[in-house]
Amino acid sequence: MRVLVIEDEGRLARYIKKGLEEHNFAVDVASDGEKGLSYVSGNEYDVIVLDLLLPKKDGLTVLRELRAGGNQAPVLILTARDALTDKVAGFDAGADDYLTKPFSFLELLLRVRALLRRGKVEPQVKLQVGDLLMDLTAHRVSRAGKILQLTNKEFALLEFFLRNPGRVLTRTTIAEHVWDYSFENTFSNVIDVFVNRLRNKIDRDFADKLLYTVKGVGYVLQEKEG
Repeated sequence: MRVLVIEDEGRLARYIKKGLEEHNFAVDVASDGEKGLSYVSGNEYDVIVLDLLLPKKDGLTVLRELRAGGNQAPVLILTARDALTDKVAGFDAGADDYLTKPFSFLELLLRVRALLRRGKVEPQVKLQVGDLLMDLTAHRVSRAGKILQLTNKEFALLEFFLRNPGRVLTRTTIAEHVWDYSFENTFSNVIDVFVNRLRNKIDRDFADKLLYTVKGVGYVLQEKEG
């Protein structure tokens, strides 16, 4: 899952980015409102974490422009402004949640996950296709009861496949949701390498294959029909 953090305080932005990445999110950081809107215009995000006191364009302006442009990505306002009037203004502008500073990272993480459940991502802590099971809470993947050892990036890649069973995912779509802004999605061979590594781990030792290549298009995770 991909998150955009629009926060001008560098140390705090790095703290949030590091924490979310440790929980398998791909995270981009924008240090001002204009840059945040630029990131959104060129990428699809599953959640946006938005400060209000931003240079160039303040957070409320950013939020209003997002909603006016039709972007419905869940937005969590993260700000030092704790007055009721500020919260009302935030929700009126289109925010989905509001968290004041200082804050616990665990609470931020829980709220981000809650926004994912509220949005297009299904409210599941366990994802499954066939006998392949991912437990998001335990950070564990198994197939036919056998525990599989995955790297963090492989785990994030598999989670995206499991959230989209039967859907053919292009390399661009995978890059947009599993890698961050620094990744050049023109280097599709990198994605091919990671998909092949993942396939070796989830399919190699099992008769029934789950991860397929759709030639010229991308990849799909599904049970074999018939």
